[in-house]
Amino acid sequence: MLQNGEIRGLVFDCYKTLIDIKTKEESHSTNEAVSNWLRYQGVSISAQDFRDEYVAKVMYRINHSEHEHPEIRVEEIFSEICRENAIWEIDDYWLGIETAKVFRNASVRRMRAYPESIRLLEKYRHMPKCIVSNGQRVFSEQELKYLGLFDHFDHVIFSSDYGYKKPDTRLFHEALNRLGCAPGEVVSIGDTPRNDIHAPQSIGMKAIHVHDAWKHHS
Repeated sequence: MLQNGEIRGLVFDCYKTLIDIKTKEESHSTNEAVSNWLRYQGVSISAQDFRDEYVAKVMYRINHSEHEHPEIRVEEIFSEICRENAIWEIDDYWLGIETAKVFRNASVRRMRAYPESIRLLEKYRHMPKCIVSNGQRVFSEQELKYLGLFDHFDHVIFSSDYGYKKPDTRLFHEALNRLGCAPGEVVSIGDTPRNDIHAPQSIGMKAIHVHDAWKHHS
């Protein structure tokens, strides 16, 4: 499919497609690390309360969203938690961003770029490419840069910037607009059938599972 002369662009998922990652957001050690760090930033909250407030605020936003597939911005949630539990004057906007990074760092157990995907990117380095990810820009962009993946792409779309996530097809329409391609000229590559195969196919794009792309095209 990728050799088809009609293909003028590629859309990649991020996690489990480009990045092999394992996280433990719910673990006590993760939330304790954030709680301990926050005490030096002027925020007093236990690890359990931090986790409980985070989950409650996420669920509130999801349940009150106008979108069928709602997305959050984690830094906004952490900013609110910090503001409500501050023991001295803080910059809650800045602290929300930094807390998101600390939380992510504490939760990661494994993170690496798939070598098969790197070979795929190098093989098609001259073809315009866009990431469409159900990811949080506040730390996902940095992970892509750290792993040397970010510069392989002409455009990067994170669901956190839009308030909705895949399988919402608006994210794929945005990718097509940025690539300047018609749906039938672009192939979506990802690991989740609902998000990365069926959704883009529903608007006329081509799609292939990342394992098949590795097997036949890398």
